[in-house]
Amino acid sequence: MILKNFYNIESKTESKNQNEFSLDIKINKNHDIFKGHFPNNPVMPGVCMMQIIKEITEDIVDSKLFMQKCTNVKFMALINPEVNYRLNLELIISQENEIIKVKNKTKFEDTLALKMSAQYRILNKGDL
Repeated sequence: MILKNFYNIESKTESKNQNEFSLDIKINKNHDIFKGHFPNNPVMPGVCMMQIIKEITEDIVDSKLFMQKCTNVKFMALINPEVNYRLNLELIISQENEIIKVKNKTKFEDTLALKMSAQYRILNKGDL
């Protein structure tokens, strides 16, 4: 985890076809990142959401990953951690050899906040 104590996974559910996951996470609304982004008006940085998705995917596939490309990255709503600190992430993960593809939808309550498709490469020990 790059940002220590930034979020906690509260629940994780895997679908029967084993490539769809639903996770509920809780953002630490008191984390130092929000003091700079932005003082007195905190907003979840988009790059932090992308990092959370990568870290959760790494945990699911049990491998370190390198982001090769992102497509269809759409930030649909601002996430204010003081109001919306509980998020639901829906991930569809597929693997072809050393390539991991992820489709994500991130929501708070009934609001879609982020849609993203990403492609990662599994890192070998020599790549680290």
